[in-house]
Amino acid sequence: MPLPLPQPQSLSQPRRPGARRPDGLPDRIRHWIAGAPACSADGAEFDVADPVTNTRYATAAAGGPADVDRAVAAARAAFPAWAALGTRERASLLVRIAEAVEAREDRLAEFESFDSGLPITQARGQARRAAENFRYFADVIVALGEEAYRVGSQQLNYVVRTPAGVAGLITPWNTPFMLESWKLAPALAAGCTVVLKPAEWTPLSAGLWPEILTEAGLPAGVVNIVHGAGEVAGQALVDHPDVPLLSFTGSTDTGRHIMRCAADGLKALSMELGGKSPVIVFADADLSAALDSAVFGVFSLNGERCTAGSRILVERPVYEEFVARVAERAERVRVGAPGDPATEVGALVHPEHHARVLAYVEAGREEARLVAGGDRPAGLPEGNYLRPTVFADVPRDARIFQEEIFGPVVAIAPFDDEAEAVELANATRYGLAAYVWTGDLRRAHRMAHAVESGMVWVNSHNVRDLRTPFGGVKDSGLGREGGAHSIDFFSETKIVHLMLGEVRTPRFGADSEEGRTP
Repeated sequence: MPLPLPQPQSLSQPRRPGARRPDGLPDRIRHWIAGAPACSADGAEFDVADPVTNTRYATAAAGGPADVDRAVAAARAAFPAWAALGTRERASLLVRIAEAVEAREDRLAEFESFDSGLPITQARGQARRAAENFRYFADVIVALGEEAYRVGSQQLNYVVRTPAGVAGLITPWNTPFMLESWKLAPALAAGCTVVLKPAEWTPLSAGLWPEILTEAGLPAGVVNIVHGAGEVAGQALVDHPDVPLLSFTGSTDTGRHIMRCAADGLKALSMELGGKSPVIVFADADLSAALDSAVFGVFSLNGERCTAGSRILVERPVYEEFVARVAERAERVRVGAPGDPATEVGALVHPEHHARVLAYVEAGREEARLVAGGDRPAGLPEGNYLRPTVFADVPRDARIFQEEIFGPVVAIAPFDDEAEAVELANATRYGLAAYVWTGDLRRAHRMAHAVESGMVWVNSHNVRDLRTPFGGVKDSGLGREGGAHSIDFFSETKIVHLMLGEVRTPRFGADSEEGRTP
């Protein structure tokens, strides 16, 4: 029998609903091209709102093809000198960028929380991770060697890695500044110059890059930023003939569109796309540890994370108990103002996204058993809020089981044996991450190999080493980033074959030439 579901506790009640405006909030956010702020060529702008009140706090330049042209031209002009710079010099600049990010940690976190709705404590973690990205890739580029192959005593083959050119970076809105750093750092380390197109819903923290990069001493034009809608500014960047490679993080549908557009130019692509990652809990697992991981994995960052464990698959002997415990914890999650340090789930990023997530909740009510959340928290009459939502007994063909929701909503389903667990885990078109909880080491290895995903965590939540490859299979993406994989993407490699001994080439035509009469 299922355990009785608890009533919401007092600590789960929403906290101060207001959105505190950070100090130094700009009224206008402009492009940054060739080392200087710039308005759009046609003067176009768009309004930017905070997710707690959904009221405008600034206007941002709305870029178009002319602005992307200027940014690409600036990046091309800066490329020869930047590409020629030694790896130690580039690494030193990356370290100075990291220091400049760290010096602004509090301000950056306040901007990120205000603009995206992320709880302030989690936004601080993103700021620290952004600085670490630059420090890490500074180390990588200095330590990274190039391959050499000796073919007996006759030949030496060696690989030369050179910067690929102007890189187009298109980043999402869920953890904007950190994911911008995740692409900027390896691109700069590899010697590329950059045109960055930040997400239009969350442009605020991207506005800090100009002062950070200028303070660090980055030459003008090495990094250029063009704001605007993906359909306009992003499209212009994808289509630009002088941008040979594109790194994109976002939805699968947008990724497909970019692939089609990039085909004519044969552009190199690295794309981290959607996810519907399973958390697989066996009866012999440490259920308390699995519970902590499952709840954190789907509700942290407001559930707006690509690697969220948004499907929990539980072995039947412990299924009802685990459902009840997840529901209890979901009811106790603190929902409130993003700037409140006690908040665990803040406001979803934008009214359009909020409406989309609510539509999935309504679909889930028809498809499964709602055991927690599913509505607006009491005391928060405005803003993009949703109580953490838990559905149980979710069939495999349900939309909430199959489709990426990207919010604080989780689907739970039972399984009877290992084979069914694998089948259910692989039953979606996505394959980004997976989480396996079991006390059986042999089973852990079997499951890790059988689940179709680019990454698997065993008896762990999402703790990631920057040296490891990041990416997915199926509809979750194309390529891998992280460590040397990122440097490889932003580089061209050339193999040089050098003969060390006497050349002995078959002499086609030589005999007939010698025997020919004048």
